[in-house]
Amino acid sequence: MVEEPPFRPREKLIEKQKMFQSIHKPTYLKGPMDKITSIAIPIALAGSSIYLIGRGIYNMSHGIGKKE
Repeated sequence: MVEEPPFRPREKLIEKQKMFQSIHKPTYLKGPMDKITSIAIPIALAGSSIYLIGRGIYNMSHGIGKKE
């Protein structure tokens, strides 16, 4: 059997693993861009949904925006 070469050299893998193992944070926040995907996007979605729900309640209570 012929062995395939690895995708990355072993030295680079060990270097990346050392970086991740040295950080004392939850696993989903260890990468450099993970705060955007784990914190900012859910907060933006929650904020926009709260705004839309509030606008809908306001419109229903004042009778605004009804379709005829």
